[in-house]
Amino acid sequence: MHDIEPYYHWLHLYNSENDSRSPFYEQVHSEFEFSNSVYNYLIHPQWDKFGSSTLYLKVIYCDYDAGFCIIEFIGEWNDAINNDIMWLKREIIEVMMQDGISKFILIGENILNFHASDDSYYEEWFNELDEGWIGFVNFREHVLEEFNHTNIDYFIHYGGELDQMEWRKLSPNQLYERIDDIIQHRLN
Repeated sequence: MHDIEPYYHWLHLYNSENDSRSPFYEQVHSEFEFSNSVYNYLIHPQWDKFGSSTLYLKVIYCDYDAGFCIIEFIGEWNDAINNDIMWLKREIIEVMMQDGISKFILIGENILNFHASDDSYYEEWFNELDEGWIGFVNFREHVLEEFNHTNIDYFIHYGGELDQMEWRKLSPNQLYERIDDIIQHRLN
C-alpha cells in the first residue's frame, strides 16, 4: 500500500498545500518518512489525515469559481466505529462549503471496505448543498453493496457510468463536466 500515491498529474493545476482556503494549507509531507497506516500497512506520506484512523484523503483539485472539488481516498471507510463521515463532514466538507464548494467528486477506488452506521451525516450534507451534489466515482462493488444496504444512495450519486469512469484520462474540468452531465440527466 505504500506505493499507492494520490493522483499527482494535476499538481501543476492545483495543490492543496498551496491553497490558502484548503484545510491542508501549508501542510508539509515527507517524501521518505512513512508514518500513517491502514491495517498496519504503511501508506504513502502524501495522503492527508483528517481525523480518521483508517481513512485518508487527498484534495487533488478544487475550483472555487465553478464550485467543485475532487477528493481521492485510501483506506477503510468506517462510520460504525470511527464515525469517518462525521470527521469528513466537519473537518473537510464544511470548510470547503464555506468557500462556495457545492459539488463534490469523491474517488474511491482505493477504499478497501465500508462499514455503515446511520445516514444522518450524509443527509445533513445533502440538505446543505442546495443546487449541489455528491458523486462517488469508481468505488468497489462490495463497498457499493454496503452503501445500498445503508440507503445512503438517496443522498449521493454512484453506480452506472460513475463506477467505471476513466477519470485519469480527463482534465479536472472535463471530469467535472462529465459527472455533472450524468447527475443532471439522472435528476431530470
